[in-house]
Amino acid sequence: MLYKSPLLIVFVLIHCVIQAQGIEKFGTLTENDKSFEVFEEDPDSPAVVLYERGEFFFITKDNRQFLVKEYHTKIKILKENGFPYGNISIPLLGTQDIHEDIIELKATTHNNGLKTELKEDKIYPSNSQAGVVEIKFTFPNIQVGSILEYKYVLISPFFSNLEGWLFQSTIPKLYSEFNASIPYNFDYNRTLIGDLELCSNEIKMEECFHAMGNTYIFLCENLQYAMENIPAFDTSNEYMLGAANYISRLEFELSRVKGKSKKYKYSTSWEDVDYQFKTDKSLGKQLRYKGFFGRKIPNHLLKEKNQLIKAKNIYNFVRDHYTWNGGYGIYGQSKLKEAFDDQKGNVAEINMSLINLLNAADIKVNLMLTSTRNMGLPKKTYPTMSDFNYVLAKVEIDGQEYLLDATNKHHPFGILPFRALNHYGRVMDFKKGSYWQEIVPHSENKYHVRGLLEIDLETASSNCLMEITKSGHHAVDHFELKEKIEDEEYLNYLSQTMLQGVEVLSYTEQEKKTTEKSVTERINVQRDIQSTRDLIYLNPFAFQFFKGNPFLEENREYPIDFGYPQNFKYQINIKIPDGFKVLELPQKNFIKLGEDLANLRFYTADDNKQITLNFELSFAKSYFEKEDYGVLRELFKKAVEAQNNSLIVLKKA
Repeated sequence: MLYKSPLLIVFVLIHCVIQAQGIEKFGTLTENDKSFEVFEEDPDSPAVVLYERGEFFFITKDNRQFLVKEYHTKIKILKENGFPYGNISIPLLGTQDIHEDIIELKATTHNNGLKTELKEDKIYPSNSQAGVVEIKFTFPNIQVGSILEYKYVLISPFFSNLEGWLFQSTIPKLYSEFNASIPYNFDYNRTLIGDLELCSNEIKMEECFHAMGNTYIFLCENLQYAMENIPAFDTSNEYMLGAANYISRLEFELSRVKGKSKKYKYSTSWEDVDYQFKTDKSLGKQLRYKGFFGRKIPNHLLKEKNQLIKAKNIYNFVRDHYTWNGGYGIYGQSKLKEAFDDQKGNVAEINMSLINLLNAADIKVNLMLTSTRNMGLPKKTYPTMSDFNYVLAKVEIDGQEYLLDATNKHHPFGILPFRALNHYGRVMDFKKGSYWQEIVPHSENKYHVRGLLEIDLETASSNCLMEITKSGHHAVDHFELKEKIEDEEYLNYLSQTMLQGVEVLSYTEQEKKTTEKSVTERINVQRDIQSTRDLIYLNPFAFQFFKGNPFLEENREYPIDFGYPQNFKYQINIKIPDGFKVLELPQKNFIKLGEDLANLRFYTADDNKQITLNFELSFAKSYFEKEDYGVLRELFKKAVEAQNNSLIVLKKA
């Protein structure tokens, strides 16, 4: 699925061609820098990184340890649409009392021998989010052919935050090198993510520095990892799990610090991780409010005898009580009591409130840690804390398992938000030990259209009365959209997406057929038809599921992930006008992937009185390997062609 390889502490001799030129001095351009014009593997790239080098090392100051990062890069602008790569942002972590600092920063624009240096007053800080300040600047005098060079030194009091290295980005890189000098007493887990190969993987143990007030000389593990001729990461792929799963990079996580008398463990085993989460004041300790929440919930909810009904009622109570504030809160200061009183909270506060209430109702429930789709999958290669940013509730009732997230008003019991459909998570069973749990998406996600189409020869038009049923995630999407816009705006939305080329005559939502997991709409539309004295030409698709084929590239480097299984169906009966007969029907089409894992079925039939058209596109699972891309591409191609180009021709009998 994706390549996450723990890097072994060995010396591996791999040859980097570009590395032979050594460490480059700031302000000096090579002949290759000056002459480079196009990245041959990606000739449309608007810019290219000519050189990138980072060095991380530790120092002591005032009896405290600091992590230092030195970064140097050169970017060449190849086209005008590459100018935005001259906008630079450097994030700094911390608070007002303790924070990271930049102690040196210089930047220069090179234009055919002319150097324009960045002025200090053009550098400014910006608060992007809590705990993060961004240092921003824009290179002066940018032109096509400019080489943008900058270097900075960052000092961090957060010695555990060895941030790793991003080899791949949205533009190609000719050479990228990561160096680190890590004191022997710091044990970091490290992982290479992505499928690109290193051209340098070099590790040595050497003397590095003295601790202040101590004659002891520290040994350091000196690392060098490098890649060359790195392709840009394509972020335009439709239906892809978060780019964080595939973009080539290094990741580090502090496992332990070895002191003179004892070892300070961070995440050496899952037992250690369990203990840290259990005792964390923002997580484990927040699950001890069973009594508080038991007093807050309406008493009749706790008296329900049926466990599943009781769990659903409690879930609905929490979902309706809270408004999600958009935050995740897993490592922040979760305050469940205040959040309950305010009726507003982050994901952790809302879902841990749900866990407390389910505990109060004597329903078996555990906290489950996972990550959002855009963050990437948690690593299974070693115990980790930093890979999680999301909290769910895992419930077991009568042998059945349910994963719950009460943050969205329109999500029924057991249907997770799309952002949380990230394959698996870690259930934190603080009594028996944590374990991995698969996230199985809701399977019944249907988008079905049934209708009757009649032809009016006098007005040269067709009228189609359709009943549209959406279930599962498609119903949730509908409810969320309808909450944001008025009915008239919704009809405009339909006209611009699914109902192109038709006029809406009437629309109603069938309340009797609508539940929290499904919605039924009735819509009547009219469209002009082409006809002559003897012939009628008709496109039978009054409704379109897809505006176009999302898979246009010949090949794909990454798996396909729809998030959840889906089924699209369009079934229409077309009355044949008196005195006419069928001359031509659309060509039938059947395409299948594997054992009905994905299917396209398109066929018609007629009995001289009416034509029945059936179109169905279904995906029995949500995830497909990149090897399946060709078949999926063909499925969508034929589906879109059927929608747009199908033609029924009727002839006067």
